[in-house]
Amino acid sequence: MPFDTFTPPVPQSPGTKMSPEIKTLEAPFGDGYTQGSPDGVQSVREVATLNWAVLLEEQADEIYSFFKAHKGTIPFYYALRDGVVRKWTCKQFDRLWDTPNTVTATFRESFIADT
Repeated sequence: MPFDTFTPPVPQSPGTKMSPEIKTLEAPFGDGYTQGSPDGVQSVREVATLNWAVLLEEQADEIYSFFKAHKGTIPFYYALRDGVVRKWTCKQFDRLWDTPNTVTATFRESFIADT
């Protein structure tokens, strides 16, 4: 089953934050020395914090509903402002009902194979 592509009704707002999540294995030695190595082939995962501000209610509904439908576990494709299409999951997101509406989300890069 191919994964969906997230196509929000408006581009993400400026201010996207990228933070790599790095998994390592470390072996401590008695003299305070440690030796580290990457934990697996995909040991560096991108984590992005995004927001969509100044949204109409319908636009906010569409973005929020997409994340809810993917339940934090179903990957989807999306290209950040760097233009690179990556596979992501989104477990953390929220919506501010206001005038204007805002949706914020944290994407974690997914390495699940396409089926």
